[in-house]
Amino acid sequence: MIKENLLKFKTEIANGNNLGEEITLLGATKFVDVERVNLAISLGLTHIGENRAQEFRDKFDDYLPCEKHFIGTLQKNKLKYVVGKADVIDSVSSVELATAIDEKAKSLCITQAVMLEINAGEEESKTGACFDTAKTLYKSIIGLSNLKLVGVMAMLPNTCDEQVLSLACQRVRAFYDEIKTATPTVKHLSVGMSQDYKIAIKNGSNMIRIGSALFGARD
Repeated sequence: MIKENLLKFKTEIANGNNLGEEITLLGATKFVDVERVNLAISLGLTHIGENRAQEFRDKFDDYLPCEKHFIGTLQKNKLKYVVGKADVIDSVSSVELATAIDEKAKSLCITQAVMLEINAGEEESKTGACFDTAKTLYKSIIGLSNLKLVGVMAMLPNTCDEQVLSLACQRVRAFYDEIKTATPTVKHLSVGMSQDYKIAIKNGSNMIRIGSALFGARD
């Protein structure tokens, strides 16, 4: 099943997004056992993303080589499980968190790659910076010496209205284009999950986060 699912997604994204950019498929591994994840990696999955810091810690050493992202909410008391281990921390949603990650990275004598997280629907139930504060967060991140900004991640609104989803994607893309012009290290725009990835790639996303549609039902 994983082989068929992986082929399906690779075929769907082969032509890139609406702007002709290559799309990266990131396997969302929350509650997925290491064996299934490693099978997908052996079949050509190159990027994975974990949501929970302790699960990331417990599974990290058992994964086959791949690019490992942390895509969940990161609490400051869990930084030790993620900073310096994740290739990219995608979920930097506040100046306070960015500063804490920078301090931890400095103590490890490393530069930590991060992405800025936007709450595209500005929903109270979701994390991420709202659009009004995203620019402030961006300036904070690029001003921290032990962080490298490599992209933007967004959660789309919880709706089936394609127009609302498309407009949210376009707004995130506009912000991404603005900061990418000023910061050449920015290359990922991670928008779209199992339920809305098709709309996301029609509106500028170049990275999609796929969980159950790739790996099957979670444990």
